[in-house]
Amino acid sequence: MILYTDEQTIADLGIFGRRHREGIFDLYNRTQTRGGESILKDMFLHPLSSREAISHRSSIIEHFSRLNSAFPFDAALIDATEKYIKEPGEQGSRARNQRALSDKDIQLGVLSVIAIIQRSKEFVEGDAVKGITAYATDRLAISALTGDAAFEPAFREKSNNKLSYTAVAAYDVLFRERERGKIEELLRYIYNLDAYLSVAKVAKERKFVFPKALDKGTGVLNLEGVYHPALQQPVGNNLFMHTGQQVIFLTGANMAGKSTFLRSVSTAVYVAHMGFPVAATAMEFSVMDGMYTTINLPDNLGIGASHFYAEVLRVKKVATELSQGKSLFIVFDELFRGTNVKDAQEATVAVSRAFAGRKTSKFIISSHIVEAGEALKQNNHIGFYYLPTRMNGHQPEYTYTLQQGITDDRHGMIIIRKEGILDMLKNPKS
Repeated sequence: MILYTDEQTIADLGIFGRRHREGIFDLYNRTQTRGGESILKDMFLHPLSSREAISHRSSIIEHFSRLNSAFPFDAALIDATEKYIKEPGEQGSRARNQRALSDKDIQLGVLSVIAIIQRSKEFVEGDAVKGITAYATDRLAISALTGDAAFEPAFREKSNNKLSYTAVAAYDVLFRERERGKIEELLRYIYNLDAYLSVAKVAKERKFVFPKALDKGTGVLNLEGVYHPALQQPVGNNLFMHTGQQVIFLTGANMAGKSTFLRSVSTAVYVAHMGFPVAATAMEFSVMDGMYTTINLPDNLGIGASHFYAEVLRVKKVATELSQGKSLFIVFDELFRGTNVKDAQEATVAVSRAFAGRKTSKFIISSHIVEAGEALKQNNHIGFYYLPTRMNGHQPEYTYTLQQGITDDRHGMIIIRKEGILDMLKNPKS
């Protein structure tokens, strides 16, 4: 089961980098093979929505992280095998006078396949790997492939031994003609292992925590010390949402850190649904059916839609998904910023109240409109948090530390005056 999400959410969270800026994918990508990188990318594109599947993957990666396991293959070995195995054998569709591989390529390919078979068997037969219960299915499959009677001669070959022309030819027929499918299947398991070990290494180095997945519908999202993994000097925050609290209403002045906090929480929820470790000190969450964020929503000029109408369509999309009974994690940064303050306040209050009635979903809404928060205070299903600003003379300072309540901090004019904009406009240089 896959977590429902969309391109807007993936872009909001910066899952994949753009214009020389690293994405979340890049932070976790320590893969050694192209196949492993492709598997990892697919995991990022398709988070899970099954507690069992999430916990299963998480358990595998966590055990490898504790063992500090290294990828047991040289990248060059995998490259040589891929180049070799993708070409048809001499008895295949390619005629001898159309060979894509030289004799040297074939010999290198044969030796690479032999080494991979030997190392795969050695890896899965290690006591440490045998102790990873969640990896048992993959381990047994690799063991069955490498233990196939057809590959028995490969285990009699010694490393660095030269093979005769006759032996190379015999192995070539075995690997590229008779058992090509099994070699390709073994490579797929190796790619999966590469992805697991990549994430495990990141978890070890960065001290990321493995979240605990809870059943759908339990309505829990508990985060301790959550921060954005791309920050060099992050400030961790705590957020606790229980079964009776569906909505968080977040306030704070410009530059106080609201958008960064929303991305921090949303990234943790997204990555947790992949079964991956997150940038926090502790986390437990109820598994959701889907996740949608609206942090950097562009105008849809292609259909002549204003920013406000784009926001309306976004809320409509969420409402449609909710009407189908799905459990969703939803984030709106500055809801209805594209219209006047009065309309924005009324719409924010109405939509927030409607969201509060959805017991199995979770919503975080940030807003500059303090009055909307005041109107929502009587609703017990809504929690209120803010990111404070402290004034040091005329200089605003930001703690980036979440606090309970509503703030009416407004420092826009202070910043404008500090930058000297009004003076420039009043006294232009000749």
